[in-house]
Amino acid sequence: MASVTGDDVKLLGEDEPPAFTVLNPAGSSPFLLTADHAGRRIPRALGDMGVSASEMERHIAWDIGIGAVTRGLAAALGATAILQTYSRLVIDCNRQPSVASAFPVVSEATRIPGNEGLDAVAKLARRRAIFDPYHAEIARLVEARKVIYVAMHSFTPVYLQVARGMHAAVLYNRNPRASHILAGLLREEAGLVVGENDPYQVTDETDYGVPVHAERRGLDYVEIEIRQDLIADARGQAEWVERLARLLPKMAEQIFSHDASAGP
Repeated sequence: MASVTGDDVKLLGEDEPPAFTVLNPAGSSPFLLTADHAGRRIPRALGDMGVSASEMERHIAWDIGIGAVTRGLAAALGATAILQTYSRLVIDCNRQPSVASAFPVVSEATRIPGNEGLDAVAKLARRRAIFDPYHAEIARLVEARKVIYVAMHSFTPVYLQVARGMHAAVLYNRNPRASHILAGLLREEAGLVVGENDPYQVTDETDYGVPVHAERRGLDYVEIEIRQDLIADARGQAEWVERLARLLPKMAEQIFSHDASAGP
């Protein structure tokens, strides 16, 4: 690994999209929205990675609907948002690159031939082209001002033939304050079943954005999961944009009010 140079590991062509898109870079909202799995592009150099077009439409390749929800929410809140461009099958930008699931050889029950037998140079190429620029930009945005970090995700309603009944969930680890507040607000919405740390939970191994960008800096954060069938079309996406645009400011108000009453 020590002998590998930057010239050895270029992956994206000059005409290919960058690793991320930033919306409202000068947004005045206290929120920073991130969407680690918004995109499903594959770099041209990797072909189709042995994955069919129909499989690339599925949740294994991206978080269905979350890109549109994040874009709409950024506009509604006047918030800065950053959306990752490339498929989680190329490199999962919400994993430590050192863990196996960053380059899955099987996702749910689907083989990913393009990830079988990857050597260190191939992994490094993907990291330098996609993962590192994306997270460097998040770090820059976080350091520019104090924010509430909002990690936007969606989850499949059925995984390995097991149905998931909740409509949405909030995930957390070391600092659950914002997540508990948002969970309470979501439960006040008619008909919603809301999970906490279910169907996933935040850990240092299974997540990257929250542990690295939020927890290490002592920021308030929430990781939001929305069931994909609820945001698969424009109507559902608009419904969740409207809901979160109402509830996130209420969450922030409670946080700021508590901090003000606590004093220095």
